Amino acid sequence: DFGSEYNPAMDVQPTTLQELLDANLVPYVNNMFDPEIPLVGYRSTPDDFEHTAVFLSHVHLDHTKIINYLNPSVPCYTLEGTKSLLNTLNINDDFLFPLYNKKGENNTRDITGVKENEIVTVGQIKVKVMPIDHDAYGSCGLVIETPDLTIAYTGDLRIHGYRKDDTFNFCREAENCDVLMIEGVSVSFQDLEAEPNHEHVKNEPALLETINHLVAANPNKQITFNYYIANIERIVQLIKTCPRTVVLDAYSAYVVKQGTGIDAYYYQLDDKAYGLNSKMEVAFETLLQDQSEYVWQLDTQAYNYIDQLQSGGIYIHSNAQPLGDFDPMYAPFVKSFEERDIEFVLALCSGHAHPQDLMTVINTIKPKLLVPIHSYRPEKLTNEFGDRLLPVKGQTI
Repeated sequence: DFGSEYNPAMDVQPTTLQELLDANLVPYVNNMFDPEIPLVGYRSTPDDFEHTAVFLSHVHLDHTKIINYLNPSVPCYTLEGTKSLLNTLNINDDFLFPLYNKKGENNTRDITGVKENEIVTVGQIKVKVMPIDHDAYGSCGLVIETPDLTIAYTGDLRIHGYRKDDTFNFCREAENCDVLMIEGVSVSFQDLEAEPNHEHVKNEPALLETINHLVAANPNKQITFNYYIANIERIVQLIKTCPRTVVLDAYSAYVVKQGTGIDAYYYQLDDKAYGLNSKMEVAFETLLQDQSEYVWQLDTQAYNYIDQLQSGGIYIHSNAQPLGDFDPMYAPFVKSFEERDIEFVLALCSGHAHPQDLMTVINTIKPKLLVPIHSYRPEKLTNEFGDRLLPVKGQTI
């Protein structure tokens, strides 16, 4: 992966590779960055690697944000779904950090898309790119065969979404591997024995049922929502099952269309040409007046019209930004609805495996060495089948 950390509490957010490095939000990796980018205090030295490649597990920015800073000579691989989604999300050149020296119309560097379960050969190393269950469309884990070891990397995964069978297929492929690198996001905040966070619905079908029940129980109220745009499977299921017609903003409808081929109803507040079916467009004024026919997305642009929303309505926040209390923008965001007598409803389902499910993955794979990563409390994850390494920030494994 080739992403960056994000600290919402920073007074000024980094906008360049230099600033990211200086803020210790990304590590300096020898010969991995675009050599045309001028840097002060960082310099690559010759190495003996004959082959170098980067693999992306999914589109979330902590895994992809700096891929445009990647050395153009280094190939970048990911599943076709993630490649398509990255190019789609970055159509306005504002999802990823921009290319330093843009030489064509593309806003995103070259990426090689591979099919699910395809094997990519890098020198003597073979990498099997396997789909897994996560809340980002096109997510994958990697099973890496080297001349010496078999290494499994989970990316971000779970077993409570629409593709849990894919996660178990990955586990079977990785069984008895020499090294398992596994994410541990949920144990950062919960004990192993804990049930899912009380604010979170346990699985995706239950979340869908919760939202649809809320809509059906409020037939004469304006209902708006927002979600994380890469969670295509969730929004597609909502479109198919919601008691009302779901209307997205044009950009989100474009992302759904590119990822699935589905034409979604949409409204448009920007002047971009997304190539959407004009017969599916709903006037924004119609949505502002509606109380019974539509459930519509309140995206960043539409939020500017919050003063025109109807009091007594409902807003559903489904893993959208701002994500939570750690973001200074979250509290005033919630308050802005309360001040207008609009009920603020959280409808959350984690993209990360619950703590007990992480242990299920580990115990299914039975690694010789466990390396928990992507966690504030990796020591909570144990390995009864072998050793464990708890890496520290900046360590090369």
